[in-house]
Order: sequence, then C-alpha cells, then structure tokens
Amino acid sequence: MSIKVELDDVAARIANREATAYLVTMGRERPHVVSVTPAVGDGTIVVGAGRKTVANVADHPEVTLLWPTDASDAKHSLLVDGTATVTDAGETLTVFPTSAILHRVRPGSGAEAGPAC
Repeated sequence: MSIKVELDDVAARIANREATAYLVTMGRERPHVVSVTPAVGDGTIVVGAGRKTVANVADHPEVTLLWPTDASDAKHSLLVDGTATVTDAGETLTVFPTSAILHRVRPGSGAEAGPAC
C-alpha cells in the first residue's frame, strides 16, 4: 500500500529519515543504484554523482530516490521520483521532485518470513 506525499511535505519527510538514501538511474541495459547523502534545498534535492550516474542522467533524466525503512518509520520506505540535472562540473545532481510516496513494507517479506517454498 502506498500513501501519497505532497511535494510541499517532501523536505520534512526527508529530514526525519536516515542520512543515506539510494539513487536509482536508468542505464542503457538496466537500472543503476548508488548510495547517496542528499541535501535538501528549496524544492530540490542535491546529491553527489559519479561518472556512470552523470552519463545515465544525461540520457534519462528521470530518477528515483529511496529511503528504506528506519527507526523513524519501520513500516514505510520513502520514494521520491524526480527529474535530475547535472551541476557543479558534473559532480552533483540537482533533483526536482515530481512525486513522492510512502511505500508500506509487505508483511512477512523480510528475513523473519523464512525461506520461500
């Protein structure tokens, strides 16, 4: 189950999360995932970026940031979709959020569920 997060509330939701998030970009053949430490600006999210991430954003500017469940919310991950632009001589990305959700972890989907049948 997903709960919509209004764009005006994204910064507050991020502030309550752990500092590390995961940035998902789309490569030529598959998604590329890296851990990042986002900084929230005025309606934007800024993250560091390596060469592969920068190249992916040049081809596909749509990205997703994922904050897994943590102590502040053990039931929901925070997902923020947005459009990224490369800034600061190719070393950072500025993400302009377009939508956000709190995504509920499926009960019984973790290690406590045991091995699959």
